[in-house]
Amino acid sequence: MAEITIRATEAGHWYTREGEPMYTIEAAKGGYRPTTLRDARKHNLVPSVTTIINAAAKPALLQWMQKQVLLAALTLPKIASETEEQYFERIINDSKEQSRMAADAGTDIHAAIQNYYEGGAVKWPDHTKSIEAFRSAVDQAFGPQVWKCEQSFAHEMGFGGKVDMHCDSVVVDIKTKEFADPDKVDVYDEHLMQLAAYRVGLGMQNARCANVFVSRSVQGLVVVKEWSSEDLRRGWQMFYHLLNFWQAKNNHQ
Repeated sequence: MAEITIRATEAGHWYTREGEPMYTIEAAKGGYRPTTLRDARKHNLVPSVTTIINAAAKPALLQWMQKQVLLAALTLPKIASETEEQYFERIINDSKEQSRMAADAGTDIHAAIQNYYEGGAVKWPDHTKSIEAFRSAVDQAFGPQVWKCEQSFAHEMGFGGKVDMHCDSVVVDIKTKEFADPDKVDVYDEHLMQLAAYRVGLGMQNARCANVFVSRSVQGLVVVKEWSSEDLRRGWQMFYHLLNFWQAKNNHQ
């Protein structure tokens, strides 16, 4: 197992066996393209933790996506000149806009927090309140720590990933979402599995693990959700079985 420092803005689904992210691969006609399963087999790459988790159904996410499609359909009248297929495509594209906007906002907040912990200049002054609230919440939950940001890894069992933040005894995953009530922040099995896999992947089987939720709708609102040891053992079992399923289904270990 190896650890390599990478940037939060880099995102990929495949890692070398040494733990280096391989987001793209050189295309035959020049330039680069996204890495595929076929490439992974050829270059002996491992999938990310999130790729493995995506092998399981996510009912809450599916319901949210369906709702976005319905809302888009209600606000987009059909144009007389377009076909039914074109109309459906326009609805789907419009429904995805909310996800894209949320992802962009979340990426900025995430990068701002990482930048703070890496000691860089504040490049996102609009997120100052979120950064300060995040620092306060994490310090209160875990005490003063020396945090490392965005470390990638590859585990010998055949999975890899990158971890938002960790220290010698704690693994943290940052989530941004729309919420205004700190008592109504839902956590899901995929959050648990992700952290359980991260601590195993980093060789920190006994580490404390927490999701830290940063509100996109209320600046300065941050909630720490720490998982119990029992939960983390259950999360690892779920991830382990999904890993076996994914490897068998894709004939790749």
